[in-house]
Amino acid sequence: MARQLEEQIVGRFPVGRRLRVLDVGMGRGAQALRLARAGHQVTGIERDTAMISAVREVLAGQPEGIRDRMRIIEGQAGDTGVHFLPGSFDVVLCHGELMYVEEPDALLAGVARMLAPGGLLSLLMRNGDAPAMRAGLSGDWAGALAGFCTTAYGLKRLTSTLAGIGAPLHTWYGVRVFTDSVPDGGILPSDLDALLAVEDRAGRTDPYRGVASLLHLCGVRG
Repeated sequence: MARQLEEQIVGRFPVGRRLRVLDVGMGRGAQALRLARAGHQVTGIERDTAMISAVREVLAGQPEGIRDRMRIIEGQAGDTGVHFLPGSFDVVLCHGELMYVEEPDALLAGVARMLAPGGLLSLLMRNGDAPAMRAGLSGDWAGALAGFCTTAYGLKRLTSTLAGIGAPLHTWYGVRVFTDSVPDGGILPSDLDALLAVEDRAGRTDPYRGVASLLHLCGVRG
C-alpha cells in the first residue's frame, strides 16, 4: 500500500517538491508520518481521541522538522469543508473511511473538493465485488450467496463516482488478494519477502486484483 502510494506521488509530482497532504481519517498516522518524514506538509483529521493520542505520542519522539510538518485536527471525515478551502491540497488520502460513513458519495465529493488541479486522490476501501469470493473460499456458502447481493462499492461504481466528482480514476490496485484470512498482528511468515512480492504482483494483475479484499484507487483532479 505504501509502495503503491509512493510510486503514484513520484510519477505525478516533480522530485523534491514539498506537497500539501491531507489524510482524512488518519487512524494511527502511519501514512501521515511516512509522508512527513519524506518532507511533505501533512494535515491529519481523526475523530478518535485515542488514535490522536497515539499519533501525538509517536510524533513527540520525532525530530523537530518532522513535528513541524505535521498538523492534527480532531474532527469528522466529512468536515473537511469546515476546516479548509477547496483546492488546498496536492494529495488527499482517504483510507478505510468510506465503509464507516452513512453517505460515502457525499464524503467522496467533499474530499475531492480539497484537491488542487492535478492533485492526487488516494482511496482505500473494501472491494464490493469480492464478498462472494472471500466467503466461498472459506466454505461459507450462505455468506457467498449473500455476497452476490451486496450493494457496496465495486470498481465499476467507484469509477463512475470518481468521474462524477471531478477526480477520474487514474489507476487502481488490489490489496490483500491472497492474505485476507491472515489475522492482523499474527506471526509473520519466514518467507515474508516472497509473500509481499506475490501480493504486490497480484494487486497489479488481472484477474487477481479484481477479487482482492480491498481496492486502492487513485484519481486525479482535472
